[in-house]
This record gives sequence, C-alpha cells and structure tokens, in this order.
Amino acid sequence: MLILTDKAINAVKGLITDTPEACGLRVMVSGGGCSGFQYGMGLESQSRDEDTIVALDGIQVFIDPNSVSMLRGVVIDYVEDITGVGFRFENPNATSTCGCGSSFSAGDEAPTTDKSSCSHRG
Repeated sequence: MLILTDKAINAVKGLITDTPEACGLRVMVSGGGCSGFQYGMGLESQSRDEDTIVALDGIQVFIDPNSVSMLRGVVIDYVEDITGVGFRFENPNATSTCGCGSSFSAGDEAPTTDKSSCSHRG
C-alpha cells in the first residue's frame, strides 16, 4: 500500500515522541497545488472510522478513503540535502509532478517533465 523508508519512520517516531497526544500519522491527498493534487501529512490523536490503517514498524498510518487509491505504491522518504529538509513523496501513479514534489497529477494526460512552473519554489 504505502511505504515509509527507514529515515522517514525514524523522523515520524521522533515527532510522535515529541507530541504526547499523537498516536499516528495521517497521510492524505487533496485537490490543489500547481499540478492538480497535493500531499498532506499530520500527526493525529486517533483514527477516524472510515480510515484505512497501515502499520509500519510500530507507526500507525491513517489514510482517508479518498486518498487510498492515489497513495498506493507511494514511497515517503525523509531527506536532508542542499534543497532542504523534509518528507519527499515518490508516486508511481503520478503522470507529472511540480518541481518541488509537493503536488502531482494522476490523470490520463501525457506525463510532463517541465517542472519550471512550480509555484512552490522560492
């Protein structure tokens, strides 16, 4: 379903440890961003009735029903490099992405490699 790298798991565990009321990580997809859909993440104190719950190395990941199909096969990594520090999504279902990787398109249109129009870049 969804994969978190070891680095991402360690980062999430650290965040949960620092947030006593949190018991899991919510990963979602919503409309928006410069490519059509955008990723979202946040700590949660509990799951919702309709959530799919994925257990990954002691972390509960909560996914709402609308996001499940778009997150199938997605790899979430935690990176620290010259471009910044944070979570990075690699989505095999995306037909195009913005330059910063925070939004994507999953439609039937042809994949694009032009990432110059990303409005998230500083």
